[in-house]
Amino acid sequence: MIVAQGRMRAGAFISFEGVEGSGKTTQVHLLGERLADAGHEVVIVHEPGGTALGDTLRNLLLRRDAPPIGALAEAMLFAACRAELMTEVVKPKLERGAVVLADRFADSSRAYQVGGRGLDGSAVEQLITLASLGLEPDITILLDVPPTHGLARRAADDASRWTRFEAEGEDFHERVRAAYAALREAAPARWVLIDGNRSIEAVAMDVWTSVAPRLLAEGNTPLH
Repeated sequence: MIVAQGRMRAGAFISFEGVEGSGKTTQVHLLGERLADAGHEVVIVHEPGGTALGDTLRNLLLRRDAPPIGALAEAMLFAACRAELMTEVVKPKLERGAVVLADRFADSSRAYQVGGRGLDGSAVEQLITLASLGLEPDITILLDVPPTHGLARRAADDASRWTRFEAEGEDFHERVRAAYAALREAAPARWVLIDGNRSIEAVAMDVWTSVAPRLLAEGNTPLH
């Protein structure tokens, strides 16, 4: 266990990414609990969702029985969710010094809509820039698992509750995983790669040992 010497920086923005069933949601909440216990204001958000508009669009985007959605329209709907979340929650919370933990953020659009769906990367980047208000996470945790393992985890829970993304074919999920790998290689300073195919406790320890030193600061200076 790492004992932080000094205070953790306020105003930190940390995102978690990975294929379906990689364990993001569990690890976001475990890290949030640990930071809250250390006395930090922690705000957890997820995409899509987190606002009145976002929750409505989440239902449309994830339901398997929803009307068909084209790849470009899908990207634009995710951007609308993100714009509302950034304006209503993330930016104000960062400005007041909270640590914001995001269960998916803009890199999901790069991995799923560009890597998985094959959309033009420059077009999606324009949507990301507008919707994210120009902000990027300070740290992005990539929980890497083979897609077949992640989907098996989800199936063990209840395959009947799969989203339209989980129901995609194996090739789609492999393209998403490859896109995440390429994103990490392109910006290694921001990304932390963690093997997610282990126990919850082992992954949580790696998340903490990766995040804590990078958040330590002498004072309380925001990262943004």
